[in-house]
Order: sequence, then C-alpha cells, then structure tokens
Amino acid sequence: MKRKAPPDPRAQAKRAALNALKRARREAARTGVELSEWEGEFLGSVEDRVKTYGRAFGDPEKGAPGQALSALQHRKLKEISAKAKGEKKPMVRRGFGRKPRDTEDSEE
Repeated sequence: MKRKAPPDPRAQAKRAALNALKRARREAARTGVELSEWEGEFLGSVEDRVKTYGRAFGDPEKGAPGQALSALQHRKLKEISAKAKGEKKPMVRRGFGRKPRDTEDSEE
C-alpha cells in the first residue's frame, strides 16, 4: 500500500492566492464594479509574481513563511474583493480603543 505524500504547503498557498486573485477579478466583472487602473494593475502584477516565483514578495519579514502574499498585499486584496462585492464600507482598522478627546477638555 503506497502512501500519498503530504501536500506541499507552498503549493497550496500559491493555489489559494491565485484563486483569490481570480475570484476578485471575476466578482468585479460579474457585478459591473469598475476597478481603478491601480487595482487592475495590482491584481495583474501580483498574479504574475505568484505564478513566476510562488509568492509575491521578496522580503521574508513582510509575510509569514509558506504564504504567497504579504500582509499588506492580503489586506489590499480583501479591500478590492469587498469593493467588487459592492460592500459599502471598506474594511478600516481602528486604534486600540482610544476615544478622541473633546475639544472642550483640551482648552483647560
């Protein structure tokens, strides 16, 4: 009985990244959302780098080992996907729960 070798995590990450890029582009085309020139170029260039090198970033500190996209590339892809789906508000990170000071308190 021959055992299958475990799947290569890098190959899985590469496939997942390519599928996510294609999904974002298809969703935008399906819903009729117009992507900006920059967003289209971003999707194309990241897709090319993932196909060529297996990942889209060179500096290992910018992404987790075994991942095809850096943290910032992943976040931008999520924003483009949200725009393509027609979600009204883009994902915005908030601070650590600080509330802005009132202008009245700062005058004292």
